[in-house]
Amino acid sequence: MNVIETEDLSFVYGKGTPFEKVANDKLNIQIKQGEFIGIIGHTGSGKSTLVQMLNGLIKPTSGVVRLNGVDIWQVPKEIRKVRFNVGLVFQYPEYQLFEETVAKDIAFGPKNMGLDDEEIKRRINTSARFTGLKPELLSKSPFDLSGGEKRRAAIAGVIAMDPDVLILDEPTAGLDPAGRDVLLAQISQYHKERKNTVLLVSHSMEDIAKIADRILVMNNGRAAMFDETQKIFSRGDELEKMGLRVPQITKIMSMLRDRGYSLPSGVLTVEQAANELQVLLDKQ
Repeated sequence: MNVIETEDLSFVYGKGTPFEKVANDKLNIQIKQGEFIGIIGHTGSGKSTLVQMLNGLIKPTSGVVRLNGVDIWQVPKEIRKVRFNVGLVFQYPEYQLFEETVAKDIAFGPKNMGLDDEEIKRRINTSARFTGLKPELLSKSPFDLSGGEKRRAAIAGVIAMDPDVLILDEPTAGLDPAGRDVLLAQISQYHKERKNTVLLVSHSMEDIAKIADRILVMNNGRAAMFDETQKIFSRGDELEKMGLRVPQITKIMSMLRDRGYSLPSGVLTVEQAANELQVLLDKQ
């Protein structure tokens, strides 16, 4: 079943003015319940505009976004409910923290959903666990946390609304490598336990390669490719023409294959590469 689908979805900034710019042009995509989708594309390719339309923050210039088969703009006054079901985490979400304590910040969304105190408390604790926030941090001011902890607190606030679809726009931007790996592992674990749909926008091909089931490649406002992760990264020449690249380890393995080594295509991680190279060495 498709949890999200778009039909000829388009958005034009400054329509009818001299500054008119097409951000998305007739997008037709289908995303199944439970998928982990990576979204890649160079700056200005339309990624952020797309995800803002998917959760109803931006109304399409034309076309339709359907959530569980229903046009999200069918009843405009109920668009707020869509944003509870399609949670969107912006880049650098920690800048949106504002409450006295971390717990109150996480509770903001659930309170606006009209949930009772017991359910709100449960959601605070559950989302804190998913994002790796220690219980003792919940009573602290969010402004006393480290950068990585603030990021996790902000993401926990969206997870606490228990959305059917979780969209993360560059969630690891600005984090050091260790912090990035920890956050990605937590997002992956959340997806496995919750079994909902996750969309991850990222410039890091390595991050996308590790956890995405399928990848949507955006280029000039259009869906240039939408396929399984391994198949997308096997099209390295096409990606490079769009200003993108394959994961570094994938490129290295491809170079070795071009030099005559018997290695498979579509190797996406260092772990996979190590296994394939060991198999090759064992045959020598």
